[in-house]
Amino acid sequence: MEKNLRHWAIDIGNTRIKSGVFLNGKLLETKSFTDLLSFQAYFRPKEGEQVIMVSVKWNENELKEIFNIPFLYFDHNTPLPIFNAYASPGSLGLDRLAAVVGGRALKSEGPVLCIDLGTCITYDFLDGENKYQGGAISPGVALRARSMHEFTARLPLVHLTTGENIPITGKDTVSCMQSGIFHGVAGEMKAYIRYYREAFGQVYVFICGGDAEIFESLIKDHIFVIPNLVLYGLDRILTYNVEK
Repeated sequence: MEKNLRHWAIDIGNTRIKSGVFLNGKLLETKSFTDLLSFQAYFRPKEGEQVIMVSVKWNENELKEIFNIPFLYFDHNTPLPIFNAYASPGSLGLDRLAAVVGGRALKSEGPVLCIDLGTCITYDFLDGENKYQGGAISPGVALRARSMHEFTARLPLVHLTTGENIPITGKDTVSCMQSGIFHGVAGEMKAYIRYYREAFGQVYVFICGGDAEIFESLIKDHIFVIPNLVLYGLDRILTYNVEK
């Protein structure tokens, strides 16, 4: 593979397009767009630069028509630098797979646990032998808040923007709900981290996703908040396929 050529990692979701520009595995720039036209005005790969795309919105042929450039389309048939031991690989979210590859890109050895704090919270475990073993899925922060509001008669809709200064013991309904959400998620995360470390020894933990920064207070030894972990994974998958 030619060195010093930039890579573009493009993650196209239902509402946002996230883009990362990499050079030799280092993230140089990341941007997020809410509409295709704005992204197309920004997205100008130079000759020889490699591109990887993943999308829940458009398939490979549709993306080829939209962008009219060569790129690697990431799907369940794309060769990976890890072994996927998931029992139903075709049903596995590609963002989950990219996240654990991103964790491996940042930590080349040892077990890795990736926690993605999005609409749902996903826990994904890659063992020390580079085998993706699976994980868990639970409701995310906003989903917990909405479910309490929508499935009860009197509880309000609450929001969390930070995890700082949320007491264990709430003094009114809103603070009680905020405590339940924040400390419930934090306790759940700590329990999973503790389980994997008791079972596998030193495990590197990466926290990513839209709500990752709310839980920055959990950062301790070998726990890292990497909001763009999926983009790191896409870049590593691209590099692996270019080098093949």
